Amino acid sequence: MVSREQKRAALLHEKLQLLRSITNSHAVNKSSIIIDASKYIEELKEKVERLNQEIATAETSNHHHHHNPNLPMVTVETLEKGFMINVISGRSCQGLLVSILEAFEDMGLTVLEARVSCTDTFRFQAVGGENDEQGETIDAQAVKQAVGQAIKNWSQQSADQD
Repeated sequence: MVSREQKRAALLHEKLQLLRSITNSHAVNKSSIIIDASKYIEELKEKVERLNQEIATAETSNHHHHHNPNLPMVTVETLEKGFMINVISGRSCQGLLVSILEAFEDMGLTVLEARVSCTDTFRFQAVGGENDEQGETIDAQAVKQAVGQAIKNWSQQSADQD
């Protein structure tokens, strides 16, 4: 019969081996594995810190230098019901989404589906439907202008905040 102590020891050993492999430790005894693991955690913390700083500097430098003249870019396609709107902008997109959605609301457009990603550029794709109470159709050009205006307002606001 395996005693409870032996089971506990075996389980602990298993967990330590797991910890050892996760933290890329080559240590053999218990305390060394734990020391390696805590070093590994510290390294990860530093990595996160560095990445956060890189993101922060990228956002501030992007604000001033890399103004791609073609960005933000807005394309609007008319669909059978409503529009497909694509917005591609530079890196930082805080508050931009809100501005665009407010513009939609002002025009009486309902956002049926939206996809937003802020990885390297701000991309916003929305399928907007029209609120048909008035029965009037909104043309794609008007939508494009409204979104363009929302972006302009937003970029002026964010420039004021610097």
